[in-house]
Amino acid sequence: MEFIRCEDKPFEAGVERAARIGYQWVEPMVHNGRELLSEAGYFHSFSMDNDPLEMRDILDRHQVKASGLSAHCPLMRPEISVPYLEKAIRFAAAIGAPVVNTDEGIRPAWLDDDECFHVMRYTLKKVLQIAERHSVRIGIEPHQSLSKTTDGLLKIATLVPSPWLRVNYDLGNAFLGGADPYQGLEAVLPLLAHVHAKDISVQQAESEKGKVTGTPVGCACGDGVIDWVRVVRILRAGDYHGVLSVECGKPGEAERSLRHLKPILAASEA
Repeated sequence: MEFIRCEDKPFEAGVERAARIGYQWVEPMVHNGRELLSEAGYFHSFSMDNDPLEMRDILDRHQVKASGLSAHCPLMRPEISVPYLEKAIRFAAAIGAPVVNTDEGIRPAWLDDDECFHVMRYTLKKVLQIAERHSVRIGIEPHQSLSKTTDGLLKIATLVPSPWLRVNYDLGNAFLGGADPYQGLEAVLPLLAHVHAKDISVQQAESEKGKVTGTPVGCACGDGVIDWVRVVRILRAGDYHGVLSVECGKPGEAERSLRHLKPILAASEA
């Protein structure tokens, strides 16, 4: 849904445009409380204070489904993340979204390495009780200082032994963080619940690789450095049956991404 942000449009406008382009799935972003821009219709994020069936009605009206919810929060701040994720899980269940995607968030300066993982384990143990009851997965995304490496991502995603704790793999974030995105994708396949199809432009790759832990959006799939034929081959070999959630910054990029990915997916089924 990030592709509609540049046009200052509300949630339903983004869903309508995604359906018109040809997407069958969208990944809504949710937030707590009331936020000025989305309330005024200038931003696509959806308040969890609204009735989740309102969102489901919008999705049904445009004949698309939710692949997951974008619900990023600081796992090392349980006073924030526990109530937020619990609410997002219940919201996801109400609209039929199978996974809530999040990451570890900004690391508090007062926590050392061991404490970071202890606090995240507490947070995840607490919210996984809700996830299990509602049959909704939690997908950890590579996006910050600890999860930027494949080892760090897997450590977070296995802090609690639960079938509901999984990975939302973001190819673009993994690449910018310095990991090999293809090796990382293969490593997380047993835990994979959702994929962010984020490509990175050559210019951004040259200027930021190894210097950042992720990026808000990528370029159109096929315009950047990620080899999508190789990605789809890995996913097929790993028997992945989930969604490729395109994450780019403009409607034109969303259109080009779909044009690039559809023949690759079709060829892989032959």
